[in-house]
Formats: sequence, C-alpha cells, structure tokens
Amino acid sequence: MLARRRGLAQRPDTMAFPKPPAILAARDLSAGELEGNSPAALLRMHAWMHLTRATDNRILELFRQGLLKGTVCGGQGHEGLVIPLALLANKALDVVSFTHRGLGGHLIWGGHLCEHLNQYFANAGSPTRAREGNIHHGDPANRSLPMISHLGVMLSTVAGTTDAQRRLGRPAVGLAFFGDGASSTGDVHEALNLASLLSLPVVFVIENNGYAYSTPVREQYGAKVELWRRAAGYGIEGIALDATADVAASARVLAGAMDRVRSTGRPLLIEAKVLRLRGHAAYDTCDYLASGESEAFFAADPLPKFRARLVAEGHGAAIEQMEHELNVYLEACVQAAIATPRPAGDSAAMQSDVFAPPAPPLPWVPAMDSAGPSPNHPGEQLTMAQALNRAHRKILTERPEALVLGQDIATYGGAFKVTEGLLADFGRPRVCNVPLAESACTGWATGLALGGFRPIEEFQFADFSTEAFTQITLNAATMHFRSGAKVPLVLRLPCGGGLTFGSFHSQELESVFLAMPGLKALYPSTPQDAFNALLAAYEDDNPVLLFEHKGLYRRGKQPVRWDANYRDVWMPRQIRTGDFATFVTYGEMTLPAAEVCDYLAGEYEKTFDLFDLRALAPLRLEVIRASLARTHRLIVLHEGRRTHGFGAELVAQLTEESFFSLEAAPLRIGALDLPVPFAPELENAFRPTREKLLGQIIAWMA
Repeated sequence: MLARRRGLAQRPDTMAFPKPPAILAARDLSAGELEGNSPAALLRMHAWMHLTRATDNRILELFRQGLLKGTVCGGQGHEGLVIPLALLANKALDVVSFTHRGLGGHLIWGGHLCEHLNQYFANAGSPTRAREGNIHHGDPANRSLPMISHLGVMLSTVAGTTDAQRRLGRPAVGLAFFGDGASSTGDVHEALNLASLLSLPVVFVIENNGYAYSTPVREQYGAKVELWRRAAGYGIEGIALDATADVAASARVLAGAMDRVRSTGRPLLIEAKVLRLRGHAAYDTCDYLASGESEAFFAADPLPKFRARLVAEGHGAAIEQMEHELNVYLEACVQAAIATPRPAGDSAAMQSDVFAPPAPPLPWVPAMDSAGPSPNHPGEQLTMAQALNRAHRKILTERPEALVLGQDIATYGGAFKVTEGLLADFGRPRVCNVPLAESACTGWATGLALGGFRPIEEFQFADFSTEAFTQITLNAATMHFRSGAKVPLVLRLPCGGGLTFGSFHSQELESVFLAMPGLKALYPSTPQDAFNALLAAYEDDNPVLLFEHKGLYRRGKQPVRWDANYRDVWMPRQIRTGDFATFVTYGEMTLPAAEVCDYLAGEYEKTFDLFDLRALAPLRLEVIRASLARTHRLIVLHEGRRTHGFGAELVAQLTEESFFSLEAAPLRIGALDLPVPFAPELENAFRPTREKLLGQIIAWMA
C-alpha cells in the first residue's frame, strides 16, 4: 500500500478497502502492444482514462458539496498524455513528479484509490497525514516525488533522482511534467540546461493546455514560437505532440520517446497539446474564456473519441461492463474515504516529523585521513579552509555515496580553495563543476539525496544561495514533513563580512533561512570545529546549512585531529568562565568576544561565561540556560543586522522562562540595519568590532 511504503499514515486494520476491478491489476504498457494495436492494451488505457476522468469529476462534485477543501485541480482533458506515459514508465526504475493534472499518473504508479481519495479529504488515512492537500503527494520511496506549487523547481529534483538511479547502474528515465505557464520560469531553463550539460535521461513534458490559471499562452511567451523548439537551444531533441487527437497514436510516439531517452541517456523535451476542460481549479469561474472556447475544448476531448473508436472496433459490450465496474468501485471508495475519521490535531507528532530521526554515526576510520595517524595524534596545524578540505577528502575516500558540487570547485578548487585538489584525486563524477544555476543545482542535489546519495553543495558565496531559496526552504527542508523522505544534503555557505567584498558577497543569512522549518545549521569558529562540523552535517539525514565565515578561512592555524566526539559540535562550547554575565555568540564574533572578556576580566574584574553556540538549528540551550540562572545577566552578539537578527531569537528563548530573575535588561548586539557597505571604513562602522563591543558592554554594565 502507498501509505505503508511511505512510512507515514497507516490505515486502520479494521477498514477494508474495496477490491479493485481486475483490469486495474495491469499498470504497464509496452511499445510492442501499441505497435500491434493490442485490444487488451487499448482497453487498459481506456480503463485508466475512464477511472481518472470519473474520479476527477467526482472530486469536483465533492468540493462543490463542501466535503473537500483546498485547491482541487482536475486533470480532465490531460488523460491522453498522462495515462500512456504513466503506463509506459518502468515503475520499478523510473522517476516522476506529477503535477496538478496528474491524478491518473498517481493512480497507476501505485496505491489504492482510497488512499489517493484520502489525500483529497485530508483525513486520517491521508498518505501525507493530512499535512499536504489534494494532489501534492507522491511516493518518494518508489521515486514518485511530491510536487510543490513552484512547478519549475521540481524538474531538477527529478533530474537528480534520475541521475542517482543511473549512478547506481539502473537504466532509469525521469518524467518531469510542467505546464505552459511554468515554462516561463527560470527554473525550467536552468533544469533543461543542466540536464543537457550532464546528459541526464529525463523526458521533460510540457502540458500545454493554453492557460496558466487565467493567463493565455499569448501573454506567457511569443506564441508563434512553439515551446518544443526551445530544445534546440539546449542541444537536445524536441518534439510536438497533439494528445487530444488519436490516443493510441500519441502513445506510440511517447513510447518511442521513452525508448530513445532510455537508450541514449540524453534528455528530450515534449510539448504536448492537452485540454483544460474544467478550469484551473474547482473555484475557477472560467469567465476569461472567449465565447465558444469551452465548447471547442469539449468537442476536442480525446476520451469520448477514443471510446468511440473502441466501440466501433467491436469492444462496446466489454467497455460498458468495464465502466460499470469502475464506477461502482469509485463510489465505494468515495464512501470509504468519507467514512475515514478526521486527523487528530497532534502538534507533538507534527513537530517530531519536521526533521528525520537521528541517524547513527557512520563507521569513520578513527583518524584524520583514512590511513592516517592514530586517534591520539596531537593534531596537524591547519587553517579552517585546510580543515574543511581534509574533511571533504575523508568523506570522499570513505563514503562511496558522497559527491561534491558547486561553481568553480573542480579545476579551480573553489573561490576560497576549500575543494582544492579534490578533482585530481576523486574524479569528475564525484567532484562536479556546475553552471551558474543555483536553483537547479540545489534541486539536482536534493534529487540525488532522495536517490540514496549524500551531496555536499558549495555556494560560491552565501549570498548566491538566495537564488535557491525555494529549493532549500520549500522543497528540501519540507520533504520529510510532507512525505517522510530523508534528504541528507549539506549546503556550504561562505558568509560574513570584514573583507571589503560589499553587499552581495558578505551577507549573514542564518536568520533568513532558519525562519523556515526543516533546516539544520552549524556555524563553526575553529578549524577543529569546522572539520567536525562537516562530518556531523554529512551523516545527518536532513538538509544542513554549514555557515563558514570567510574571515576565518585563513585566520591562522590550529591543531586539528580526529575527534571521536565530533558530534559534540551540535552543542554549545564554553570558551570562558565567569559569574558576571552569560555571553552568547558564534562564528567570527567569537574572536572579538573572547578578547573583550579577557579585557574586562583584567581591567574591571568582571568575568563572563562565554559560549560559542556552534549549532544554530536545532538550538540546544540547556547549558546556557543553566549559566543564565547563575549569572542573571545576558549578552547576545551576532554579526548580522540587529533588527530581525538571530540574536533576537536567542534573547527570546533564553529569557522567556527567566525574565523575572534577570538583574539587567538583555544586551543584544548586531550590525547596523544597512546593506553591507564596501569601503573598509564604512564596513568597520557597520559591523560589531572589539572597540564597539567594549563600549556597549561597559555602558550596559554601568
């Protein structure tokens, strides 16, 4: 069952789903059957098309009766495309992400009709535990990736999981669906370009029904230029297909396209003409259509034409019997779904599923290098950049599922030389230069993670990760909550100022990203912690942001050795001890903070408990709370802008239970609320510095 494979919702054992008609046992279709016009194959296609249309229509009725909520997008008019492709796909190998019009594809890929209806009802039997609505579900364990509404984003994720299958020696093909509206997004260009560049065997399918909600194609692109012709710009094959005409002929074209992609390993773009018979969604009034346009759509409907052909070929009685069985079955499933209880409002269960469960430690060789010195070795003197490089080497040597990707990371060794030499030692399949396409590359990495690999993605500067914000925060970060799938992905973010790089190369983005659930984050401040952090992040089953302050990459050398307790990096580290106040910071700010603590201890005889937070998400503040309960004073320092900065969250969490025991108002120190200025004099005025810290803390102490 679909829900059991996902490991999410479990239907009650007492609930017996209706038995499907025998014809639904067949979920495959071969090119040979189509070439021979096999009656069994044609009847099979009609059965799935009829069930899909009837189910979509019944769902629309249920919405209008007030029994369903949400968007409720139907696929009426798309069946002549979606059904053949889903039947032709190898459900044991291939990868797919269906969109709003893909209910029939979901039904064919797997699971009982009741489970899919439960998804629409958002009841206790919903495969997503009612956490996602309507068609936003999938089966990641079986390579059906749940869509998000940002449809262009899903293309590269399909490409990544397809790449994972190919890297494992499996001749898989990806099916990435999107509409004429989504074809206008930059993610579509990025994904097509990346798939061509990497030779990823993906069939990109444009479902062109003429409208993106109410916006016609003439307002989306130059309509005289057919979308399939864009394929030439990416050096791939493109074809046009009218999926509203002869369903059997369309299926033969699709079978040939699938076979070519499977054998050549090259992507292909299909622009398929389909019909949107019922508007964008259930609430769509369609008042934007021209007079007679809707009637023309129904006149071109491929389903009745295909049925009429089968009746003319002598299959009328079989079709009537089949349709009757399917209709009875559908209604029985609807009633079963209506009778399924509503979900319990279990906030604890939801919160526990934001992250994948803790993973056991990987069996690392207990040495800096896989064949290096003993664990008791005093350590090598390394910069932070060198420590990160050594961690990459250890991971790539010991973990065959590891790969590293990013811009300029291969021959050049990365903008900050953190990946220097990795290409020469581990080869291009595992050390991958990528184009300037942060969104698609992050989607590709997410797909690889869903497919059993553990990618490490380096962003040239943290600032450029904003190009992949949707991929990171709404796709990868929410995947476990939505579907139960693990996304073991490390995103390395060179961040921070003080180096006169200006506004677009100096951002501190932790408060931006960590406002979104599902992301973990580490921010090391020493070479040893950086080495440990990359190992700890790598073996986590969730997306982990690894913030690396650029000013620390070469801020001197320190001893780095194998540390069996490398996972302690998820906990705060105490740098100084004292009793006057609890001082919390992280990243590059630990350096001026330690200097200030030493100065105040010597000149003012005031000592501080100074903590390097290290892990920003999840926050583990127990030891800091214990310190605050003793000192009754709190200072929080971060480099990012003060307003909406991460320090505000720290102050809130640390004081909400101890407010009345505080002996002073918390002191929150951050940068000015400005874009990062360029000139060193201006940047010095913008950022927290040792001198400004001293002034603010001394004034606060008074």
